[in-house]
Parts: sequence; structure tokens; C-alpha cells
Amino acid sequence: MNTFENDIFSERETLFVEVILPLSLAKNYTYRVPFDLNDQIAVGKRVVVQFGKHKIYTALISGISTVPPVVYEAKYIIDVVDAEPVITPMQLKFWTWMTNYYMCNEGDVMAAALPASLKLASETILILREDYNEDTALTDKEEIIINALKQQQKLTVNDVSKLLGQKTVYPIINHLLDKELVLVAEEVVQKYKPLLKSFIILNDFYSDEENLKQLFNVLDRAPKQLDALLAYLKLQKLNLPIAKEQLLEESNCGPAALKALTDKDIFVVMKRPVSRLAAHDEEFSVNFELNEGQQKALSQINQHFDEKEVVLLHGVTASGKTQVYIKLIEKIIQNTDGQVLFLLPEIALTTQIVERIKRYFGNSIGVYHSKFNNSERVEIWNKVRTGAYKVILGARSAVFLPFQHLKLIVVDEEHEPSYKQYDPAPRYQARDAAIYLGYLHQAKVILGSATPSLESYYNALQGKYGLVEMKERFGGVQLPNQQVVSISEETKKKR
Repeated sequence: MNTFENDIFSERETLFVEVILPLSLAKNYTYRVPFDLNDQIAVGKRVVVQFGKHKIYTALISGISTVPPVVYEAKYIIDVVDAEPVITPMQLKFWTWMTNYYMCNEGDVMAAALPASLKLASETILILREDYNEDTALTDKEEIIINALKQQQKLTVNDVSKLLGQKTVYPIINHLLDKELVLVAEEVVQKYKPLLKSFIILNDFYSDEENLKQLFNVLDRAPKQLDALLAYLKLQKLNLPIAKEQLLEESNCGPAALKALTDKDIFVVMKRPVSRLAAHDEEFSVNFELNEGQQKALSQINQHFDEKEVVLLHGVTASGKTQVYIKLIEKIIQNTDGQVLFLLPEIALTTQIVERIKRYFGNSIGVYHSKFNNSERVEIWNKVRTGAYKVILGARSAVFLPFQHLKLIVVDEEHEPSYKQYDPAPRYQARDAAIYLGYLHQAKVILGSATPSLESYYNALQGKYGLVEMKERFGGVQLPNQQVVSISEETKKKR
């Protein structure tokens, strides 16, 4: 070797990367970086590695050093998948905390956190999208994969590697996923079906007072139908959606009378998704004003936020907590470049509340939960990472998103057991995880509930959290009377 070659090789730095594999492993492994990939590696990027004799995975770089492993010889990474990191340093800190706090492995957290197409493995099954665009421009290798999928319906990543005669197929598959031509098979699951409930609406024609008077005259010979109309007008004053069952109970008119009014187009039946949890629907218009109780609660929350990171909002059912949340979110969006995470315990509730909040904030809202298909989840993931979405509504898995400027976290119905993941690992409590996430980002956290969990209420009473109470229902609606009854005593007295 001549002096010139000696100088070149002496300047070459051998780098090693510690990676997280999407597997439940007790430790992370270190791989060697080929010199020509030195400039491409960065913490948070995905790399292709061989693990075991035959399996290939996309792993995540969690650390870079020049120190080789002591007990084994490091294998070379095969390729770098990403041009930019898909995971932020803050997320890696969050993962480390979750690994330690919930006594699981980092691979468990990675598997739970990342959408399916961000954690490809050699056994991952690819299928062709039914709605793919045949006019999409393809490279020669992409066209080979698409043609093979047309004939075979599905291919593993390993099959693609054999088909193209090369190991480095992950960037090609990534491009096909980005172009929305293929799906990862694990996303082909039964879609979540929300619980639909029937609500009654009076035909707009009868919003005119003269038309309504004529309707009373028409229904004079149908007393049951008239009872239903009168009950509707009475319930309408509460400014809440009127459920079919509620109208039947209030009017005692019977299903036949209600059907007759529907057949005559006097009433219109609308089906809406509702939560399978206890009803706590809090409607609001787009241009609403807070009442005195809500304004007081908002002021108290802001006062507590001067000294405390977490505030418990204890508001009775239908007290208007959602309007208070909206004013808090509005303040963040208007005064900072921050992001807001709005956690809900259940998917149906997410679907229901997002329509209301979208009316207020428009399209700067993203919705994220595990029942979305993989393409939608990756799109939302990237929009959160780039800051395109300012408000993110989601179920518990939304705590894993790559937030850039998180300033506020709202945990609605914080007492709900749905926030706890029981299987598989990590068996995390999303409410508690959200509080730690807020600490990492120096964001404020508000926990809302009509029936707070014992631990949150205790923390509030001890002064660890701020405590704000809303004891009156929105619109002055009276709370139901509560009475404790001994069934055994009443039975003895034959009552």
C-alpha cells in the first residue's frame, strides 16, 4: 500500500450504531457502519439490518459511537432507509422512560409506537391497494414488484428481495408505500364500527311560526302525534340533541305515532355515532360565549398553570368542559406556535368530538388512533412531525406521535380504564404517560372528568395538581336527585 492510500484509510472513521429492533429483546444491539454510509446516519433514522441468520429488519438508530461491542463482532448495516429522522430525540427520551417505568423492552415500545410501514421486516406481507392509481410513474424495479403483486396477490419483503436479486429493497418498498400503491398486510383488519344512535330533528319548514301553527291544527285529530310534537318543542329548549328514546319517554306517544310523523316528513331521523361510555355529550355552537361558571373555571385553570404543570378539572356531566378546553386550545394556537394533544378514551368518542372541534378550528386538526389504516397513520405522523397539524385528537396511542412544539395536553374523561393498555407490552397508562410527556416538553396538562380517578383527586387535594370545579350544568339544567336505597329493606317492606 502506498503513502497516498495510507493517508486515505487513516482518515476513515469507523462508526458504530446502537439500534432498537421492533422485537421484545432485553438489550439493544450494535452494528458497524460501512464507510460510504457514514454521512447518511443520524439518530432517529431507520437502517436495514440482519438479525439472526436469515431475518432482515428495519431498526432505529438510538446512538452513534466509535466504540465497537466487546462481546461480539458487529455486523454491518445493510442500508439507510430515511433521508430525515422519523423519530425525534424527545420521543427517544419518552421511550426510555416508558421502558423503565413499565418494565418492558425498548423494542416493545417501538412496536407499539410506530405505524406498521415504519417497522418493516423480511416477513412483512405486502399487498396491492384496491384503489391504486395505475397512472402513477414507476421505476423499473417498482414496476416488477407491482406486476408480481398483480399475479400473486401478496409478497413478503423477503420475496421482493429474491425477485429483484438484491438485499437493499427497503427504500424501494418505502417509495411504493409513499405513492400509496401497496399496503402492509397487518393493516387489513376489521374496521371499527361506531355505535349509532337515532336523533330526532324537526323539519326546517316548521321553523316558520305560521307553518308551525298550521301543523298544530293538522295534528289536532291525532293526539299522540301532537304529544310527540309538544314534547319535542319542550326538549328543544335545552339546546341539546334529542334522542329518539328520550322523545318517546318524554311524550309517551308510542313508536307508531313517531313513525307517522317521520313518514309525513314532519320529523327527520338522523343517525349519529355516540360513545359506548356513559353519555356526557356537551354540544356547542361555533361562535359560543362562556357562561359565568365556565369563565370562572377558565380563569382558575390559567392561575393554577402559573404555578403547577397539571390541573384537574372536576366538572359535573354537561357542565360545558368541552367549551373550556376549546378556549384553552385557542389561546395556545393564537399566542404560540405550539401543538395541542387532546386525548380521549374511546374511538367512538374521538369520531364524535372531532366533528364538533373541526367546526371551530378547521383543518388544522389531525385524528390519530389504532383503527386508522396504515397510510392514514403515516400521513398524520409526518404532519405532526413537520408541525402541519396544530391540534391532534386521539386515543391512547396518540402519545407516541413525534410532536415538535407540544404546549398543552388535554386528557378528557381521565378516569376511564380505556386509557390503560393491558396487552401486549408496554402495558402503559396513557393518562400517566401524557403527564410525563408534558414534563418532557414543558407543556401544561389538564385532566378533565365528572368522576375523577382516586389517584388524580388525591394528587389535587394534596396540592400536587391544581383543582378546578364546575358544579353546575350548562344552561342551568338541574342535576338529577340522588337517593341511596337499600334493596333488602325495601323488599322486606314490600315496596
